[in-house]
Amino acid sequence: MLKTYLYPIVVFIISIFIGFIFRLIFKNRISHFNQKFNLGLSLKTIAFFSNIFFLWILLLGIYFSISLAEFPLKFQKIINFINKLLIILFIISLTWFSANIIVSIFNFYIRQKTELPPRVSIIEIIIKILFFFVGFIIILDTLDITITPFITSLGIAGLAVGLALQDTLGNLFAGLHILMTKQIKPGDYISIEGGFEGFVEDITWRNTTIKTLANNLVIIPNSKIASSIVTNYFLPDKELAVLVQVGVSYGSDLEKVEKVTIEVAREVMKEFPGGVPDFEPFIRYHTFGDFSINFTVILRVQSYTDRYPVIHEFVKRLHKRYKEEGIEIPFPIRTVYLKQ
Repeated sequence: MLKTYLYPIVVFIISIFIGFIFRLIFKNRISHFNQKFNLGLSLKTIAFFSNIFFLWILLLGIYFSISLAEFPLKFQKIINFINKLLIILFIISLTWFSANIIVSIFNFYIRQKTELPPRVSIIEIIIKILFFFVGFIIILDTLDITITPFITSLGIAGLAVGLALQDTLGNLFAGLHILMTKQIKPGDYISIEGGFEGFVEDITWRNTTIKTLANNLVIIPNSKIASSIVTNYFLPDKELAVLVQVGVSYGSDLEKVEKVTIEVAREVMKEFPGGVPDFEPFIRYHTFGDFSINFTVILRVQSYTDRYPVIHEFVKRLHKRYKEEGIEIPFPIRTVYLKQ
């Protein structure tokens, strides 16, 4: 009687104790490595990995407890059922653990390559679907269920679903193409044919989410992006030129205008956040207009969204400086003659 009940209970209690200790040690070690090597693991992910190992030790403890217990033969079917249930729980947890490990490695790789902490859910979904499919097949085999007819039926069903979901699959493969070519990734600022532009928030299995400067979310099917003309303002580099159109009166000294304008532009580049300090601005005269001689001022900003505050500051400073220097900015005058 003692062997039947006491030993299994002791083994079960010891397994719980070991599980708690192992979870605590593992959590502390993985947190240390996460900070040391900048792995980018969230507290939720660290807790998940720690709890998985605790679950495995607990399942192992239950298995050994049942093995040590001497149950009557009439309970053998129940014991076999419990053992298979333990194996199934282990397979499910191992599948979930493996999928999260691969996803974490993928996110770490993406962050190292892009210097961003993106979340590309299309890859996460595909990885998890593949792992759970393999885990499901293993569970069927564990339950002594023949998997050959299942795989055959799955192939036929997959063909039918593929025909019914052509648009969805088109978006899926378009999303994969977008990610593999690395021409668009989360964090990039893009504009799409049709007038949509903003920061790429996420690329899922069906669509790409863009956050506009007005703080709205635009959801675009991946196939639409793949077939459209897309401008990525973060490639090949985040820095880009900004062109500002200016006009001065015909009576202006163009040498003086060029000198003053470049001085103001250089000040903005060096002093204002968003400008490129080591960039040497320049101007190019190009048109004899109806009221003014027109030219373009070429500035450079650190990213696309910096263009707006930089242009804003440049126009204010240039207007003030032109007033001080006596440089006239002409404007059209309309004379109306009234018939008496």
